[in-house]
Amino acid sequence: MTRAAWGALALSCAATPALAHNIGGSDAAFVGASAGPDPFPFAYLGAKHMVTGYDHLLFLLGVVFFLFRLRQVALYVSLFSLGHSLTLLAGVFWNIHFDPRLVDAVIGLSVAYKAFDNLGGFRTVFGVQPDPRAAVLGFGLVHGFGLATKLQALDLQPRGLLTNLVAFNVGVEIGQLLALSVILAAMTLGRRTPAFVPTATAANILLLFAGFLLAGVQLAGYAYGGPVT
Repeated sequence: MTRAAWGALALSCAATPALAHNIGGSDAAFVGASAGPDPFPFAYLGAKHMVTGYDHLLFLLGVVFFLFRLRQVALYVSLFSLGHSLTLLAGVFWNIHFDPRLVDAVIGLSVAYKAFDNLGGFRTVFGVQPDPRAAVLGFGLVHGFGLATKLQALDLQPRGLLTNLVAFNVGVEIGQLLALSVILAAMTLGRRTPAFVPTATAANILLLFAGFLLAGVQLAGYAYGGPVT
């Protein structure tokens, strides 16, 4: 991997509650004050949330790490998008609520799962290879509930709710495409260097550690009453 890619991954591994990606401040105030359909600002919020959502981005990094064809990338990203779109919209619109710490803990574990899969851990340790497409779709559903919990924490108005939710989800997809473009560009450059193959294992071990770290922070917060991150 390139130095830039290693640096980005290392910073993500050091993520703490201080790097939380909740919707707050002026963004939260805007959402609370919205009294009707307001699609463009909600799309911006969705894009901003996805770009700053280090846990979602780490999972995407794991998903595309060993995908070399654009068709494969499109398939897996589409499955992920389908999953998180369904639960984001359903979770908020029908008020399906889960504890945000537990949801984010599972999201952290999804990062660890994909890294373990990339390392060949399932075949080596258990002698089986779970269908990666089903895993990406399933974890996409969990990531969608993670997005939903961020909106559920705000004072959403019922008037124009569906329009605003769809706009937010469109923004999430735009943010995902922007982030994915950067990730793929970095991965493409890294794959062209002789160092990629020998460092791929180390990179996924680091990704595995990051996933467990993110999950541990959330579980500690749930167990000891820490702030929702």
